[in-house]
Amino acid sequence: MTTKVLIVDDSAVIRQVLSDIVSKDPELEVMAAVADPIFAMTRMKQEWPDVILLDVEMPRMDGITFLRKIMSERPTPVVMCSTLTTKGAETTMQAIASGVVEIIEKPKINPKEYLTEDSKLIIDAVKSAAMAKMKNVRISNKPVVQNSKVPEKLTADAMLSPPTGAMKQTTDQIVAMGTSTGGIQALEAVLTTLPRVSPGIVIVQHMPEKFTASFAERLNGLCEIEVKEAANMDRVVPGRALIAPGGKHLLLKRSGAQYHVEVTDGPLVSRHRPSVDVLFRSVAKFAGKNALGIIMTGMGDDGASGMKELHDTGAETIAQDEESCVVYGMPKEAVNRGGVDKIVSLNNISEEICKFYH
Repeated sequence: MTTKVLIVDDSAVIRQVLSDIVSKDPELEVMAAVADPIFAMTRMKQEWPDVILLDVEMPRMDGITFLRKIMSERPTPVVMCSTLTTKGAETTMQAIASGVVEIIEKPKINPKEYLTEDSKLIIDAVKSAAMAKMKNVRISNKPVVQNSKVPEKLTADAMLSPPTGAMKQTTDQIVAMGTSTGGIQALEAVLTTLPRVSPGIVIVQHMPEKFTASFAERLNGLCEIEVKEAANMDRVVPGRALIAPGGKHLLLKRSGAQYHVEVTDGPLVSRHRPSVDVLFRSVAKFAGKNALGIIMTGMGDDGASGMKELHDTGAETIAQDEESCVVYGMPKEAVNRGGVDKIVSLNNISEEICKFYH
């Protein structure tokens, strides 16, 4: 049975590119490709799509208004297709709050320049969205933070000098989190309920380049802890969460007793960059039993192998349960490979982090 995809974009060229990409997969069918949400609603009276590929800025009705209308009337998996601009990234935050399940970069205008790798990412996003349990997609009622000045959040560095290089061992605890489809809302649910006194956190969320900065900024405005897009050599310290930049791998490193991150290029791993497996493997190597690994909602198996490595070093490991996942793929694979100590609901993950830290 094929997945019916409705493409909504005011650019005829983009509609053609997306239609060509989607139609090449035998499991997907382009139900229609229309210029704006008004045309889309007319088409949807005849037949309802399984997934909607949605542009943001369109005439007559913008994509966010359409998205909110769909979510209030008949929740349907929506993949937002946006541009890599500052304005596009800000709009992405509105889409996240309104219930979009996946975000992809708008393809290049010239189809001949569009890379096979990127085409696969679009196909994967559509297939992931098709599997989404919409009852678990959270619509945020929290404000969208845009271009606001957020007061600096102090870390332990404000009170304590960094450990000296003479310290060769560390007992500092860190948390590593990996997620994909449905993860943007899941991470908000977890991080916004953490107290200021929390362990250092490193995160991989499958998301396109540049959107992660706005995502981190939004979370930073909502959370007691500091949340930022990771930069190379950022320290992992209590009260701070570092999110892997889209299009880059994130690795944990240690110098003496200090944890820091490395942000680097590299090939797709487990079909992703950033990859949860890459992060988890580095955490297993440099933190081991001092780490808590958490794998949450998402399609595929990225993170399952890394979670097993974490588990085998003596780290505590947690998987989000099927009932609360938007897509029970990554956690299921981690459980099947024997790398999970405990399975918990999304609502209880922040509590588990606090238990781990105290």
